[in-house]
Amino acid sequence: MLNSEIQISRFTRSSIALLFGLWLSFNLAIPAQAHWADLAVADIQIDRQDVNINLTIPTGLVAQFDDDKNNQLSEAEIAKHQKDLQTFFNEKVQLTALRERSETLKIESTVAKKLPSNLIATPDTHSNLRLQYHWAQPISQLQLHYDLFIPGVNTARCLAQVANGDRLDNLVLTPTSKNVALIDAPILQQITSFIGLGIEHIWTGYDHILFLVSLLMLGGKLNYLIKVVSAFSLSHSITLSLAVLNIISVPSRWVEIIIALSIAYVAAENLWKKEPDLGRWKLAFGFGLIHGLGFSSALQELELPRDNLLVSLLSFSAGIEMGQIAIVLFTFVCLSYLRKLPGDLTIRRLISGGVIVMSLIWFWERAFVG
Repeated sequence: MLNSEIQISRFTRSSIALLFGLWLSFNLAIPAQAHWADLAVADIQIDRQDVNINLTIPTGLVAQFDDDKNNQLSEAEIAKHQKDLQTFFNEKVQLTALRERSETLKIESTVAKKLPSNLIATPDTHSNLRLQYHWAQPISQLQLHYDLFIPGVNTARCLAQVANGDRLDNLVLTPTSKNVALIDAPILQQITSFIGLGIEHIWTGYDHILFLVSLLMLGGKLNYLIKVVSAFSLSHSITLSLAVLNIISVPSRWVEIIIALSIAYVAAENLWKKEPDLGRWKLAFGFGLIHGLGFSSALQELELPRDNLLVSLLSFSAGIEMGQIAIVLFTFVCLSYLRKLPGDLTIRRLISGGVIVMSLIWFWERAFVG
């Protein structure tokens, strides 16, 4: 009777682990590559008494003005709803200079000057608008309040480039960071902006997360895990920097394909290995070079100007490391608990099987569909 209960218990744990792995496969495979759907881009030009914002936003944010429901606002629709659009944007995109708020003078259709490649490839999801603001006096101490995000989507963001004379600044606006200075902006504002982007990139980069989890799945002492993660961090930092500085260039499609295969390989290793491999840090270093190229895409799409590229790069890298440390610590705690359970090896192998399924789905999408 006791042996029967033990077998049932083991079967239950194994079934739960398998179902969890399959659930991950089908629920994380698609979101891993759809960040562009909630992305907005703002090109902000500051003149003596005027500010022009070329804004590219998901049309779903202004769907009430899209009469023909073609997912783009036309010139006719903008003209028809001009007053309502002004009221809408006066609430969502507020500019204040010396505590004097400017009302939107005019909204018109425009062509985006510069967009990330993923938005260029999917033009039917976003609309391009020009917002024009004016003050009676020369502008100073200009502040922006931006609250134009898809409700309930934590990954929604607006990539803003601010041109003021010869100075160019790059900022990342998110639902938790809506207020920024546009004139004489402190360097800390840019640093925190890109640290946040780095953290968000790693926390929503499910393929990178699962690669890390697979690397650590066999467990081991903390000093061993630190060695493996340090090798991964060092290598991806190298290629991230080289790619952003345009020293090396690899087609992003091939990078994403190899990343998917790297996850499958490491997860497959976990199926036949019972204990940590002291040489796994070499594997982490090698595949980390490829993952660094994947990380670089977030900054390369911004086409950052050279004069503040280093600050943005270092801040973004710091954000990735902060996010990665949190993932590793959480994984370490979970694996430590798992190793105390009977049948932990079976559970880890079943989870690894689910990860293999997921990574092969990514491989198929990136190699033959995308």
